[in-house]
Amino acid sequence: MAGLEMARVAEVIVDRSGGARGRRGSGYRVTEGYVITAAHLVEPEGATVRVRFDADRPTEWLCDTRVMLRSGPADLALLELDTPQAGARQDLGVPQYSGLPETPVTLPVTAVGFPRFKLRENSGHGGHRAGEPPSGRYRDSCHVDGTVSVLSNRRAGTLEVTVPPPADEVEPDRSPWEGMSGAPLWSDGAIIGLITAHHRSDGLGRLAAVRVQRWYELLAPRDLDLMRTRAGLPDELAPAHALTQAQSPSMPSLAALPHTLTLSDLRELIDALTALPTLRRPNGLDSVLEGVDPRVAAHRPRDDRLRVEMYGLLRTCLRFPGTLDSFMAELRTWEEDSEEWRKVDRVAAELARRHN
Repeated sequence: MAGLEMARVAEVIVDRSGGARGRRGSGYRVTEGYVITAAHLVEPEGATVRVRFDADRPTEWLCDTRVMLRSGPADLALLELDTPQAGARQDLGVPQYSGLPETPVTLPVTAVGFPRFKLRENSGHGGHRAGEPPSGRYRDSCHVDGTVSVLSNRRAGTLEVTVPPPADEVEPDRSPWEGMSGAPLWSDGAIIGLITAHHRSDGLGRLAAVRVQRWYELLAPRDLDLMRTRAGLPDELAPAHALTQAQSPSMPSLAALPHTLTLSDLRELIDALTALPTLRRPNGLDSVLEGVDPRVAAHRPRDDRLRVEMYGLLRTCLRFPGTLDSFMAELRTWEEDSEEWRKVDRVAAELARRHN
């Protein structure tokens, strides 16, 4: 089985008739002749759809496609390639697809696509060297690592993907993630979903992906058969291997901490928290708080000194039961298993032990 390979990552280029603005998106060459992407990218019917691989590299190639499958409910499209160029690889393995049982775990995920915030201007001064983008505007690739909390978004049937947010939102009327749609979401070498949306209300650090298992429910029988015969989708999904290895986080609960704790009581926890890379990054705390009860962000004191601000934040969380545990859980998602986070875990466990 093949995991994510950069040579198979597709930039999807859509030209629409009637002077309508074209689109850019992402996709993946799942078999020799077929690419998967998001259905909304290739609408309306009749649009010209091309895919480009290894842009501005010696191995670059561009190919016209035909839309073989377009499912609005699943937001999934299957593109058939016209004759690939002679240099394109033909010995492709079929990717593994995996499902996600309802287990309270958080999984690491990865994806590669072409979001709008990766637009670049290259002046071309000094000439164009091999392997470099030419002068003018181009969109570079973006490799993001993030996490998925499996039990989120059950009603919508999607995956909530937590990712590092872009530094700035420079176009208020356009999402910086525009163009990431169509990128497969990978976990432990298997495709578990397809990125299809950025909901602005979720903040810059969250994307939505349709779960692979939803394809079995939403695709028409003919379309499901096409995915099996052309894209290698199995008759039945096995759970992601990472899930069989994962265990629920054993974070100690801080819900019983009294709201009267002083700076002296919280000093060690503050020291550990302020060492976290996530919180030392500009706007890092604001990004974390997007996933926590909004009362915390509304009532926390603000200070340019991180230690002082963290003390005020902890005191605010102690006023609203359950929010300190939510804040710590959100931080764990951002930090995953860093050495700095392991120290936070140890200090928090000791603090909980002293006050339980």
